[in-house]
Amino acid sequence: QVHLMESGGGSVQAGGSLRLSCEATGATYSNWLGWFRQAPGKEREGVASISRRAAGSSDGTVYSDSVKGRFTISFDNAKNTLHLQMNGLKPEDTAMYYCAGEWGPPGGRNFGGAYFGYWGQGTQVTVSS
Repeated sequence: QVHLMESGGGSVQAGGSLRLSCEATGATYSNWLGWFRQAPGKEREGVASISRRAAGSSDGTVYSDSVKGRFTISFDNAKNTLHLQMNGLKPEDTAMYYCAGEWGPPGGRNFGGAYFGYWGQGTQVTVSS
């Protein structure tokens, strides 16, 4: 059974940084892991994803245009933990952030060519101006 547990959300001022973490257990068949976010009244959108098999290569990560150059996704194989380093945060980054795993049941989201159907509970990120 896939279990994803996020941590690291919080409140910061614009320009600040936060680091999100997600402990991934049971996600043996999920090559791609990712971060999505959902602001009130908006659709859940992909932020960044990483291929565990291709980690470290130029083809191993995907970023949305809105976070490219500010956010960095990484995966610690030894600890089965996904990270999202968020720098230069803006008020428009305010949202609930979800860790996601490839495959899983219907009703998920596509991002960067992968389907994500496994979800964590989410962690809130609030950026004030």
